[in-house]
Amino acid sequence: MTQRLDYRSIAPDGAKAFMGVSAYLARCGLPKILIDLVFVRTSQINGCAHCIDLHSHDLLKEGLSVDKLLLVPVWREAGSLFDERERAALLLAESVTNVATTGIPDADFEVARRVFSDKELADLFTAIAIMNAYNRIGVGFRAAPGALTR
Repeated sequence: MTQRLDYRSIAPDGAKAFMGVSAYLARCGLPKILIDLVFVRTSQINGCAHCIDLHSHDLLKEGLSVDKLLLVPVWREAGSLFDERERAALLLAESVTNVATTGIPDADFEVARRVFSDKELADLFTAIAIMNAYNRIGVGFRAAPGALTR
């Protein structure tokens, strides 16, 4: 895969604005592992190899087991490997990422609302939204996964 454009060098102010949202998420109070699980699942749905690679490595550095990482795409079948909050966040990541087909049903929102505060829900939606935006840039400009550049 050949990168089409290097967004960060061509539009540094735009990249800086995106990084501002990422910096907010780093201090919002949600566990980093939870945010990165949402980032990986969103990126898997959108097919962004760069983001899957980046956030998978982050999760491994944070101590997530390889077994659990491998089961993110099939978290529903993974039993108790994912806790209630992780399952709710992954459900929300899928529902919001596929908004054109899901419409984010009340049932999905209510699953998340039972285990997250309103502030945490707002932050989860922000995380999912920013990752969807990053994915569109990554896929659109063909950002290479780190595995190809390491």
